[in-house]
Amino acid sequence: MGSFKFLSFLTSKTHPRLPYQNPIRQNLVDKPESQNAPNRVFRFLRRLMSGGIIDGGSRTEAEEKVYSWLYALAQSDKDLVYEYVRSTERGLSFTEAERRLKENGPNVPVDFSFPRWWNFLWHAFFHPFNIILIILSVISYITSDSPNGCIMLVLVLISVCLRFYQEYGSSKAAMELSEFVRCPVKVQRCAGRVVQTELVVQIDQRDIVPGDIIIFEPGDIFPGDVRLLSSKHLVVSQASLTGESWTTEKTADIREDQSTPLLDLRNICFMGTNVVSGSGSGLVVSTGSKTYMSTMFSNIGKKKPPNDFEDGIRRISYVLVAVMLVVVTIIVITDYSTSQDLTESILFGVSVASALTPQMLPLIVNTSLAKGALAMARDRCIVKSLSAIRDMGSMDILCIDKTGTLTMNRAIMVNYLDSWGLNKEKVLQFAFLNSYFKTDQKYPLDDAILAHVYTNGFRFQPSKWKKLDEIPFDFIRRRVSIIMEREEEKQEDKDPHGFERVMVTKGALEEVMKVCSFMEDVDSGTISPFSPEEYQRIINMTEEISNEGLRVIGVATKKLEKIRYERKDNDDTSESDMVFLGLISFFDPPKDSAKQALWRLAEKGVKAKVLTGDSLSLSIRVCKEVGIRTTHVVTGPELELLDHDAFHETVKTATVLARLTPTQKLRVVQSLQTVDNHIVGFLGDGVNDSLALDAAHVGISVDSGASVAKDFADIILLEKDLKVLIAGVEHGRLTFGNTMKYIKMSVIANLGSVLSILIATLVLKYEPLTARQLLTQNFLYSVGQIAIPWDKMEEDYVKVPQRWSKQGLPMFILWNGPVCTLFDVTTLLFLWFYYKADSLEDLIFFHTAWFIEGLLMQTLIIHLIRTEKIPFIQEFASWPVLCSTVLISAIGIAIPFTPIGEVMGFIKLPLSYFGFLVVLFIGYFVVGQLIKRLYILVHKSWL
Repeated sequence: MGSFKFLSFLTSKTHPRLPYQNPIRQNLVDKPESQNAPNRVFRFLRRLMSGGIIDGGSRTEAEEKVYSWLYALAQSDKDLVYEYVRSTERGLSFTEAERRLKENGPNVPVDFSFPRWWNFLWHAFFHPFNIILIILSVISYITSDSPNGCIMLVLVLISVCLRFYQEYGSSKAAMELSEFVRCPVKVQRCAGRVVQTELVVQIDQRDIVPGDIIIFEPGDIFPGDVRLLSSKHLVVSQASLTGESWTTEKTADIREDQSTPLLDLRNICFMGTNVVSGSGSGLVVSTGSKTYMSTMFSNIGKKKPPNDFEDGIRRISYVLVAVMLVVVTIIVITDYSTSQDLTESILFGVSVASALTPQMLPLIVNTSLAKGALAMARDRCIVKSLSAIRDMGSMDILCIDKTGTLTMNRAIMVNYLDSWGLNKEKVLQFAFLNSYFKTDQKYPLDDAILAHVYTNGFRFQPSKWKKLDEIPFDFIRRRVSIIMEREEEKQEDKDPHGFERVMVTKGALEEVMKVCSFMEDVDSGTISPFSPEEYQRIINMTEEISNEGLRVIGVATKKLEKIRYERKDNDDTSESDMVFLGLISFFDPPKDSAKQALWRLAEKGVKAKVLTGDSLSLSIRVCKEVGIRTTHVVTGPELELLDHDAFHETVKTATVLARLTPTQKLRVVQSLQTVDNHIVGFLGDGVNDSLALDAAHVGISVDSGASVAKDFADIILLEKDLKVLIAGVEHGRLTFGNTMKYIKMSVIANLGSVLSILIATLVLKYEPLTARQLLTQNFLYSVGQIAIPWDKMEEDYVKVPQRWSKQGLPMFILWNGPVCTLFDVTTLLFLWFYYKADSLEDLIFFHTAWFIEGLLMQTLIIHLIRTEKIPFIQEFASWPVLCSTVLISAIGIAIPFTPIGEVMGFIKLPLSYFGFLVVLFIGYFVVGQLIKRLYILVHKSWL
């Protein structure tokens, strides 16, 4: 049990279990309220009015219960806490423990249900336009129009398979089930009916229940929230909850008060934290869903922000269905009144409905997203959720953790200061010798000292020294001492420091100063008593250095008598009456690429906010280095004191938020989403980031992050570099832009075409195109749009975040839709008056002319809509789009001149008609461009 173990959880939903009934706990935690009718009505109205609003500045009811319960135990004597959990000093009996286990269930904070392959398949299939296409295909088969039905089913199949393959494959590669690590826990139980005997047994942590007394040692993980009963030099790591790498000292012999932050309670240890050093025993007070960690994960999967794009697509589908029902009904009735053939009229109505539906939308959307995923894969990213690529294009705020993202996550040495704050080489020399001869375990700070000496040309000649002994580092003393002397053959050399045998101590500044009785003036070599005034002066100087974001350790020496050296075990007297030399400062430097990457993100309209569990001073130092403004900063404890409105206003203006708990990170993200309507991305790699990763529009983690962080992320970076995010933002905006191109051009073209068919049917009293001709025209136009995902976007478009506008598409249709219909009607009038094609005898000529004009008009719409500039003059489409539209146009013009045209009921058209089409399309081009400029002038945007 001495080996280090790590706890990892993941979940998509929680299943709370009924706790054992504890009346004392209920009195401590649940504040009784009057159950009269007015109070019940008031509470109901309060819940009803609050709706789903996220109150970022307050805790949930479950969190309040956990906080109240733990604070009550922290403020109580050890003898009293047994009564709170109905236990004894001997522990629970085996019978009672078994009964509680049945009542509470296994000791796991959350249950996990991994999405199966059919969940991904259903998600890929259930798209509004997929449903519309399937319904239309069924109707086509019923009306004996099998080719049309087959085409629509093939489009649905390709779209569903593409999305399913990408999302299921990525999730299978990135999401591996992580379960509560099974490891034994030492528990004190009592046995015997007459004379009870205390037994220490090992049981699985899933079988721990409230009231158990556990015994722990270094490397153990706390299986629940624990009130300490005894402790000996106990040091605990809470990195799994806070993200901070620093350790925390815990002690049983203390009573806390309400002003102490929850995670700073020294007599409470939390589920998922681990023992670094020391030992002790504790009383388990909460397990499973009642622990502090479970309140973190209880928010997973809840109150996910709505997806504006998906909601917009859904609204479009509803509108098109409504228009489809009205238009198709009118067309069927009109056609039937003329032809008296109900089957043929219904078939034509289905063809019109098919023409109105953007059949390629699911395929275009999924192809664009898959193309973006492949591009990001080349940038060493795993995209688990395709929609996250599109959301990255809309993202305007990126919340990031400091450690390892902005910084290199390693220490470099900065200064080597004496007691007066001046760089002195002697301080560095003895710090170097201590690190050089240290063999027990080298820490990153030792590597930083050695690297600084070697790279800056210092020559301290460690070969002249001989190591005699080492007092290794431990988390109680928090210092390491090396005893050394000069080699015998060198003794006659001049010793510039006057030492022949010396002890060099290096470690935490307070612990080093604690064993010092003297201090040295390095320049003069004089040694003076270490007075309380000097002690306080050095402490003040250290605080100033720490406020700059630097970490500090102390260095001290002691001259030893030149006799045979022997050190007895557990003899701490040798580290006493030492001479304080100075201190060494360190810094976790920002990455070279971080400042440039943040600057480029800011250029693209993405603001960065730092959400970290680290100290405020260190966070400010790093943010200044990388160019993040630090005029508005706040800490987690300060946020706890704010009311609802003040919380949201503070989050809105703050750029650096330090010392945040996991729940506070969640609330900050939700506040930005709900109150300020931002699209928020979150980059984190720890267990403490899982809540924010799950709640953000775009959750981003790294390959080296905790398993639970990767589980909840939408995108996993294989390299911890912000430059990758810049590429992701660009891919997202390109994907969003091309998707919006297709939606707008297809809706304009399809709606304009169907309205034109409606007008022509009402005027002519016969079908302007047969069902087969209309389906062929629609199929060719759809094929011409397949290249849209490979189109390019203008530079100005990708410079700013792009979002779906609820009013944008309806206004776009109102402005541009009538233009298409206007020129279709112009064609109708030209055919009617110039060619006198107003009778059934001219039906084949009219069908051919209308087929070619409609296809070429829809193809021209692609180029007119895809850019806000003048197409073919100021802006050219990408070569795939050019090739596809030219090819489809050529096929459409050529069909009437081929045997296929004869089969479809076409004839050869006179050249005069093509001359008319040239004039018509130039007119459409001019009028369409004029409408475009007016629309941009009014609405300040195009796509």
